[in-house]
Amino acid sequence: MIGQVETAEGDNHILRCTAPDGVGILAAVTGFLAERGLNIVESHDYGDPDTGMFFIRSEFTDQDRTLDPDAFKADLEALAGRLDMQVSCRPSQQKPKALILVSKADHCLNDLLYRYRRGRLGIDVAAIVSNHMDAKWHAERDNLPFIHIPVTAETKPAAEAKLTEIIAQTGSELVILARYMQVLSDDMCRQLQGRCINIHHSFLPSFKGAKPYHQAYRQGVKLIGATAHYITADLDEGPIIAQQVEPVDHRATPAKMIAQGRDIEARTLARAVAAHAEGRIFLNGQRTVVFA
Repeated sequence: MIGQVETAEGDNHILRCTAPDGVGILAAVTGFLAERGLNIVESHDYGDPDTGMFFIRSEFTDQDRTLDPDAFKADLEALAGRLDMQVSCRPSQQKPKALILVSKADHCLNDLLYRYRRGRLGIDVAAIVSNHMDAKWHAERDNLPFIHIPVTAETKPAAEAKLTEIIAQTGSELVILARYMQVLSDDMCRQLQGRCINIHHSFLPSFKGAKPYHQAYRQGVKLIGATAHYITADLDEGPIIAQQVEPVDHRATPAKMIAQGRDIEARTLARAVAAHAEGRIFLNGQRTVVFA
């Protein structure tokens, strides 16, 4: 599918391509841009020998404003058809709308909103949704809509229906689970495939259930960390986007590990969100290709 192509002097655009691997794909794409006087300012590509897929992310500029958006779109569709290629193209300054979901722990939310205020996250936050009221003050501070959706076992289907409605109403292209402590249904996971990012401690699956840091402490772990991944119906087993770890030693109490772990969680989630917003992540079966 081709996204809307908008041009303005000096604007950069992000072109993403996925195709079955073969000879000449990169040359065809770069040649396509060169023929139209478009200058590539950043480019990444990767051919996966296991899946047989080829991935390209190119950022180009139309400094001379010579690009005809309609003709470009038609020609790009034709190229994609010849190469059996999925393509998208959008202005690099166009920020995807995002919905942030949170429960009570607010360390990831607070970090995301700080980066958002500083223009370092690459998203446009549409609203904050929570099953508790604890995070409302964050929304008020940043003048963002706050939507409270209580969830119980009995009301979960209705709560997810409401969430689906909010996603549609806000035009959110990305959903961020910033320590949202509710398991989404299989149907919801399918709806949000490839556009919902979750964060959890890297102890999973070794330390499942309650108090994972306390479990890790009892086992004397020497590394703690966090993992950001896309959600799937298989709990905490979706395609991994980013991971970070830090060493700990025998002096680390559960309280110290929790504090250190929260900091890692916040950094890792922000890194994954920014990569998604910049179009740097490609789904590749159960794995991801993430261009730095």
